[in-house]
Amino acid sequence: MNLIQWAISPLGTQVPIHIAWFLGWVCAASAALFMVGHAIYVGAIAKPRKFAANDSPEVLASVPERVPRHSFVSRAFHWLMAASIFALLLTAFLPKVGIRFNWVTIHWIAGLVLTALVLFHIVHASFFLDFMSIWPDKADVSDGLRRLRLALGWKSPLPNRFSKYPPENKLYHFLILCSGLAVIVTGLFMMKHVNTFGILVRNPYVFGDMTWGLIYVLHGLAGVGLIALIMVHSYFGVRPEKLLITKSMVFGYMDREYFLEEHDPVRCGNGKNGEGQF
Repeated sequence: MNLIQWAISPLGTQVPIHIAWFLGWVCAASAALFMVGHAIYVGAIAKPRKFAANDSPEVLASVPERVPRHSFVSRAFHWLMAASIFALLLTAFLPKVGIRFNWVTIHWIAGLVLTALVLFHIVHASFFLDFMSIWPDKADVSDGLRRLRLALGWKSPLPNRFSKYPPENKLYHFLILCSGLAVIVTGLFMMKHVNTFGILVRNPYVFGDMTWGLIYVLHGLAGVGLIALIMVHSYFGVRPEKLLITKSMVFGYMDREYFLEEHDPVRCGNGKNGEGQF
């Protein structure tokens, strides 16, 4: 069973040309198994979450009834990125299951849209938002160890509430960052292979056969990885205990009660973390 498709180049050497497409089904099945396992764990095994909380009256008074979470710009970016990724996945994999259509043009246009969105997000997050809020810090590590000990039934102090983004969200962000950048960079190179109506001059000889093969393999691996990541992300988005988080990505705010139950206003910056968001 080969994980990579191989071919013989005009020079007679064996070169990779793409991943084996069954890896897409492997990623989808792995994501489905994770979702089933997580649902069973949360429903039958996991204990209710408890956090240490000692908010001062001043801190509590700073939290409004509707806690601002995501600006309109951030929400628009999120949903436009979601649309572009779904367009990329559908145009990439529907032809592999027998649904034939002129997918190439739609695919590279969606790729350019995703590229533009990511470039915009890098600037927006770096200069207008709290750039470090999405990256793990020491508190995430120590609280993560406390949560693990409690989950295993060991004695441990209660973990603190989350900052704006829980560690799981930060991990997902890192994974989607890696797979997304891999898809974008390799996809831009691959546009040299197709007719882009003058946006890029077609030149399939810019790289040798081996380099092209590795580009296609990395593009495919990142693509099937996105299948699993998007499935898991969608699953958490519709879980009952996560619906208020999903709601905040639609309407921009979170209910005060839920926010104080899960998040530490001080770690969230008391509404001073970029664009007045908690």
